[in-house]
Amino acid sequence: MNRPPRAPWPGRRSPPERAERADRPEDAARPRPPRNDDEVRLFGLNAVMAAFAARPGDLRKLWLLAERMGELRDVMAWCVANRRGYTVVDADELAKVAGTQHHEGVVMAMRRPDELGLSTFLRDLPAGPCQLLWLDGVGNPHNFGAILRSAAHFGVAAVLLPKDSPLALSGAAVRVAEGGAEAVPIVRLGRSDNATQQLQGLGFQLLATVVRGGDDLYALPLPPRCVWVLGAEGEGLDLALAAACSRKVGIPGSGRVESLNVASATAVLLAEWCRQRR
Repeated sequence: MNRPPRAPWPGRRSPPERAERADRPEDAARPRPPRNDDEVRLFGLNAVMAAFAARPGDLRKLWLLAERMGELRDVMAWCVANRRGYTVVDADELAKVAGTQHHEGVVMAMRRPDELGLSTFLRDLPAGPCQLLWLDGVGNPHNFGAILRSAAHFGVAAVLLPKDSPLALSGAAVRVAEGGAEAVPIVRLGRSDNATQQLQGLGFQLLATVVRGGDDLYALPLPPRCVWVLGAEGEGLDLALAAACSRKVGIPGSGRVESLNVASATAVLLAEWCRQRR
């Protein structure tokens, strides 16, 4: 959940969330191999299998441990048939390729998927009830991955990212998403004020999530077309973006902790919207 709003957005690049390190300590010290800007190295069995199932033509190379050969038999056969390389390596080499020990025995180099523009996304969006997520300043890849997993579970139509956000799909985010990264489009916004007008023009209400002073989530009738606007932990939302939202919403709790982690809060918000629709 978000703290009180911060300074307006123009020219700002949000710092990463302080709740977690962007990388785990053992990963931060590990030298990462060079890679292409249009390529992302995915790891984690569910993550790579979901990516391969969704877009096999984007596969560039596969590395795996010998014990994963049975589970990845079809992927290896596809690599042979389509002249894409695969290499069976030991655990130390695979950790170097992935840049982490949390690879689950497989690494797949994939072309980075294209991000949509808002106008293109909205042009093809069907009418009817819909949830979107607008992540303003969220920077931690593990939180991003958890958000994508919840978004996929609850059928979110897209995740919206500000144009100056450094957030993008990474191996860590895709692993945590457990396949959810392939199910939820990422939309890169232009000017935030233009984006709010476009969304509102199509019947979306923007709801800012806050720690204090918001309407009780469970007592509020949620709109059929909803954009949940979430800010970085410790920083909150831009003042201008918060002002553009229809309402401020909070998740009531015991008071024993100040708020939920942004990824946990996202799951609660999405679940309540789905509950009300049913």
